[in-house]
Amino acid sequence: MFLYFSVTRKRRKIMGQKGFDQFMKMTFYGQFVAGEDHRAIKPLIQKNQAFGVGSVLDYSVEEDISQEEAEQKEMDSCVSAAEKETIGKPEKKYKVHKQFGDRRGKVTGARTYFYADEAKCDQHMETFIKCIKASGGGSMDGFSAIKMTALGRPQFLLQFSEVLVKWRRFFIFLASQQGKDGMEALEQRLELTQLQVICIDMLDWNSLIDDRTRISDLLVVPNVELGELEPLLEKFTVEEEKQMKRMLQRIDVLAKHALENGVRLMVDAEQTYFQPAISRLTLEMQRIYNREKPVIFNTYQCYLKEAYDNVTMDVELSRREGWHFAAKLVRGAYMYQERERAQEIGYEDPINPDYESTNRMYHRCLDYVLDEIALNRNANVMVASHNEDTVKHTLMRMNELGLFPTENKVYFGQLLGMCDQISFPLGQAGFPVYKYVPYGPVNEVMPYLSRRAQENRGFMKGAQKERELLWKELKRRLSSGELLYRPVY
Repeated sequence: MFLYFSVTRKRRKIMGQKGFDQFMKMTFYGQFVAGEDHRAIKPLIQKNQAFGVGSVLDYSVEEDISQEEAEQKEMDSCVSAAEKETIGKPEKKYKVHKQFGDRRGKVTGARTYFYADEAKCDQHMETFIKCIKASGGGSMDGFSAIKMTALGRPQFLLQFSEVLVKWRRFFIFLASQQGKDGMEALEQRLELTQLQVICIDMLDWNSLIDDRTRISDLLVVPNVELGELEPLLEKFTVEEEKQMKRMLQRIDVLAKHALENGVRLMVDAEQTYFQPAISRLTLEMQRIYNREKPVIFNTYQCYLKEAYDNVTMDVELSRREGWHFAAKLVRGAYMYQERERAQEIGYEDPINPDYESTNRMYHRCLDYVLDEIALNRNANVMVASHNEDTVKHTLMRMNELGLFPTENKVYFGQLLGMCDQISFPLGQAGFPVYKYVPYGPVNEVMPYLSRRAQENRGFMKGAQKERELLWKELKRRLSSGELLYRPVY
């Protein structure tokens, strides 16, 4: 990445800003980014739409900061004023570690936000709102993508994730100990009725965004040895309470805008130490906003060992409560970073052992959701993949299960500038297919483009195949006299 930035800075200096911007638009930027703002991207969105390809709008601006600045921002934003007073042994996974403070490290396929202040989070929210409105006005059945780390101080996501994981372990422990000596006394001491009330309050969306609710009161965990509940941290400052509340309220504002504008809101997955909180908060929004139709989409990373368990639990909950399950399935963007962090800090590697096992996990999760769609037509899935075998597998299973493209239950997604040989034939055949459409000013999407350049080193085999297909099609048109092609949709 450093080499890439060094080259582009030299080129900018030689060509001047205007010349450099024009050069980028004719080359790399023009291939992978739709335009500078929601007005500039309209022609590309309309052109893709003519071929049956929709859009997932993604404002891809990032700060161009050094590794040292990123690490410092992460340390400042992930450590509570009460961190030193944590009760019990801290969970290493859910604590910030400076050597992994720069979350961009070894990540090529995802944009990264670092917390600056509350005003910056409000700016991000306003940007997402503009993106939602552009999706509603510029594309058929549009999607818009958001990241929760852009909307508040990540300290809350770390703390909430730790609380959720500890509660899950506790209930697994209770289930494993049923009927054993001493369990009745433990249940009495912990007052299980009280626990149920706390869990309901903790996971109720309207309660979470209510100004009267103290979020810190919900960040409590069971202590099996003492037989009592204890706070995750001894105390929170008034400002920390407000920051946690504002983050949730920003997310709720975006969900309301998505509903009003007829847009599906796709919540991106992030690192595993944030993900329990992100997934649970997204699920709580689904319980509110997915009653009539799928509005909120959760993202499941299939390189995780727990992916299938997460998908099946959430599908089961949606079936039981009667709301629309909606998922985007991805393989995952943080594998190398996650492995290195787990090994260095000393906790179990959350990633599947190899690419083949990740493929099996992806297809297992996908098959489960497809079966659920076939059973009650109340689930929805986006197959976000550049893997041709996965796309072929999906089409085969849809045919077996009698799932028709016009039902709009199964979507396909690829990145702008990649795998057009998959996206456009699907669109022309009437399948709901979408391009993930990044946009933003040239200067401000350079971090995104630098990662895309790195990712494309391993993508050359696909590019070679695409060139061969393009050359074959060009020869066909020349020989048949059909040089110009008009899409049929």
